[in-house]
Amino acid sequence: KDGKCVRLFQGDFSTAKQVASDAEETARSFRAAGATWMHLVDMDGAKDGVPRNAALILAAARAGGLQTEVGGGIRDRAAIEAYLSQGIYRVILGSAAIRDPGFVEESVRAYGERIAVGIDAKARMAAADGWLDASALDFVELARRMEATGVKTIIYTDIARDGTLSGPNLEHLLELNDAVSCDIIASGGVRSLDDIRALRDGGLAGAICGKSIYEGTLRLDEAVRTAREGAQ
Repeated sequence: KDGKCVRLFQGDFSTAKQVASDAEETARSFRAAGATWMHLVDMDGAKDGVPRNAALILAAARAGGLQTEVGGGIRDRAAIEAYLSQGIYRVILGSAAIRDPGFVEESVRAYGERIAVGIDAKARMAAADGWLDASALDFVELARRMEATGVKTIIYTDIARDGTLSGPNLEHLLELNDAVSCDIIASGGVRSLDDIRALRDGGLAGAICGKSIYEGTLRLDEAVRTAREGAQ
């Protein structure tokens, strides 16, 4: 947000707190810890509906050398192409899943598994526009619609858990994992190795760890090692 590496609390933009001074160095540290994926969100883009921090995101992706997925403000084919043509492995469509499912379907036809959908929900209802606008659509119903368009990867964020270090919403995540065939990646609330184990043992495809790494409640190298234990 505003060219800085930040975290929010429960999706509230007014709570943005800088958590790292240098995006490129942070990306390198993730790789050094054994990560193979990096998750980046353009928060200004999510709010404004167009990419705002693309230059910083691309620089961090190059520095880290990781498979990188990016979300936030990706609402048209040009934005997708701009990221994918410059080394981003996967883009995340969020608000478009609610407002323009036809666009999601067209994107999946064109780019296949390089398109993921982010479902951000509060009290089960999916939200759009950087979590500022709640819909009347249940997160499981939205996931089923996305599965029908051919989406293979869904990133589920419980907004009430995001940035709280209170643990992921395992109940919702397992419900979602049972409801669709897509790979489900957990986001929001991850605090500890116990959370990583619970998500791994529940059959989730992955977990996004943010605040837990920056605040030291979770060591990334240990999290990566623990996640891989279940894959062996």
